[in-house]
Amino acid sequence: MKRGKIQLMTNHTKFASGRLALSLAALLLAGCGGARPSKYYQLTVPGDAAPAADPNPLPVDLLIGRIAAPGLYHEDQIVYSSGGEHMGTYEYQRWAEPPVEMIQEVILRQLRSSGRFRNVNLLRSNVHGDFLLHGHLYDFKEVSAGSTVARVTIELELRDVKTHKTLWTHFYTHDEPAAAKDITAVVDALNRNIQQGIAQARTLLEQYFTEHPPAPSTP
Repeated sequence: MKRGKIQLMTNHTKFASGRLALSLAALLLAGCGGARPSKYYQLTVPGDAAPAADPNPLPVDLLIGRIAAPGLYHEDQIVYSSGGEHMGTYEYQRWAEPPVEMIQEVILRQLRSSGRFRNVNLLRSNVHGDFLLHGHLYDFKEVSAGSTVARVTIELELRDVKTHKTLWTHFYTHDEPAAAKDITAVVDALNRNIQQGIAQARTLLEQYFTEHPPAPSTP
């Protein structure tokens, strides 16, 4: 009787241990199958440091308008393509903000920090300017077709606010090689590409206003 009781207790202990092991295994499996954390990336944006003083800035009050783009670039997923018509997005690799918003901010900061324009502001209802710079983003994606490149295609347009006349346009497209095939290298290449594209546009815009100085404002 005593021996049977000991045996009964041993069986119960084995059952409890097995149940505990199953519970731990279930928890581990649940953890493995849980949501994978997303990683976020952003473009380099020039800081708010005061630009070098220019004794003769261009007499231009410039407004930065919206960047139009396909729907994918209004979301925060990083876009990839194999070089054909098919495009997809990474599920867990994302931008900190939609590309159109980040690019608009880079344009604003680059033009403002150059110190070459009298005023540079985002287009808002309470801000006035003489010229509007806006654009269309066509490509901002990883392209893998043999080698991996970061493709940027963007068109910028300058309009006279009063007459609505288009004064200047600039089309930029370039495939920047990625140093590796991982997403960090692709993001770095996209960042370099858009920075040099906007820097190129800034130089040409300065050249345009130097050759076509705005008429003095009338009181």
